[in-house]
Amino acid sequence: MNKQNLFAFIPKVDELLEDNKIKELLELIPRKLVIDSIREELDGLRNKIKIQSIDKNFLEEEIKALPNKVYLNALNKDSLKLKRVVNGSGVIIHTNLGRSLLNEDIINNIKEVATNYSNLEYNLDKGERGSRYDHLEYILQEITGGESAMVVNNNAAAVILVLSTLAKDKEVIVSRGELIEIGGSFRIPDVMEQSGAHLVSVGTTNKTHLYDYENAIGEETGALLKVHTSNYCILGFTSTVESKELNSLKDKYNIPLVEDLGSGVLIDLSKYGLEYEPTVQDSLKNGVDIVTFSGDKLLGGPQAGIIVGKKEYIDAMKRNPLTRAFRVDKFTIAALEATLKYYLDENRAIKEIPTLKMLTMTMEEINNNAIDLCNKIKELNLGSKVNITIEESYAEVGGGSLPLEKLPTKCTVLSFDELSTDAFERGLRNHSTPIITRLYRNRIYIDLRTVRREEFPIILAGIESTYRNLEGV
Repeated sequence: MNKQNLFAFIPKVDELLEDNKIKELLELIPRKLVIDSIREELDGLRNKIKIQSIDKNFLEEEIKALPNKVYLNALNKDSLKLKRVVNGSGVIIHTNLGRSLLNEDIINNIKEVATNYSNLEYNLDKGERGSRYDHLEYILQEITGGESAMVVNNNAAAVILVLSTLAKDKEVIVSRGELIEIGGSFRIPDVMEQSGAHLVSVGTTNKTHLYDYENAIGEETGALLKVHTSNYCILGFTSTVESKELNSLKDKYNIPLVEDLGSGVLIDLSKYGLEYEPTVQDSLKNGVDIVTFSGDKLLGGPQAGIIVGKKEYIDAMKRNPLTRAFRVDKFTIAALEATLKYYLDENRAIKEIPTLKMLTMTMEEINNNAIDLCNKIKELNLGSKVNITIEESYAEVGGGSLPLEKLPTKCTVLSFDELSTDAFERGLRNHSTPIITRLYRNRIYIDLRTVRREEFPIILAGIESTYRNLEGV
């Protein structure tokens, strides 16, 4: 039978709309998505006829399968594009997977604010218009010791707002060794340019001295900027000027000192076995006037740029027109306030904030989880083609934080005698709740530092479903 005759067997859109499975689908999702899916599947079938050598029997099987293909296609179109995934990668603050997690109490606080009216910009004491920044200012003052505080939508916005307010059309002095690039190819010099400040870089990539800063100070100097290189480290023949040393120049020349901590932290993590990371409190104690940092990295909250420091400077920032463009919404405020409350009790913060909890998990707990997951996978009875073992490995902090830190961890590892490792990984990634793993030496690693026990059923369902699909059973 020639191709032209085969085309005649392909059903019309209206015919498929009369199929019972498609009628069932129309009760669930918009008609437009169903029709779009039908047309896509019919076009795919026409292309098969054009480019493949197929017979009538094959075509009949393809036509018989059309309702089910349309059903799956339409459901996929109707599903939300931003969805939950299981993070088995071992990267705790995974930028591509949404960075820090929020616990149930924080989510409940967001829900309470989101589903009801709130006093977002209403002063309940005075019965008049208030400021959204007041909800976070007190608790940030309490935790950091800063005179004042405000929050914008991310740390890049915080840096732009600070420099636009303190040094627009003026010079800002920064070490060449601190001209960092953050995620998405955004660079400190570019951020500074957008603020209207003029970059003056001093020193060299590996060595900057106090006299380099002082020699660059002139009538046009608007601020001294210290940038914490949280996402990389220069080793070897190096020298940097700490904020405590720069404090002497700030006082001598009456120039504000600004420090961008990037992935700001409010707890000294070295007491929990991690490398020391400068805290916001330390920066302020060292004489820094304004400190900026992220809310969704080591702090463990929602995406936000937090600014703390001298009240006179922050009051000026609140009047800057850019503040309107960078302001946070009620969801961020609700999430961040609930997160910050934990920091009033350090032990509670470590226990309740998911990011800090994962960073400080004991190897005993991780090992027990790895053994439990391994045993549960074995209970699926997948046969001899799937090998399940436990291996020691290292997890990463991620999010441009603590770049040299390697956290010991345990992984449940899948290897295969006949099945394709790449195909199995792809199957897990395309599961109804995607499971993100890491591939190494033709094996799939599921890192138990970033997987929670309540996610085990999802992983088990994903493994079983993927195996059945690949085996055709």
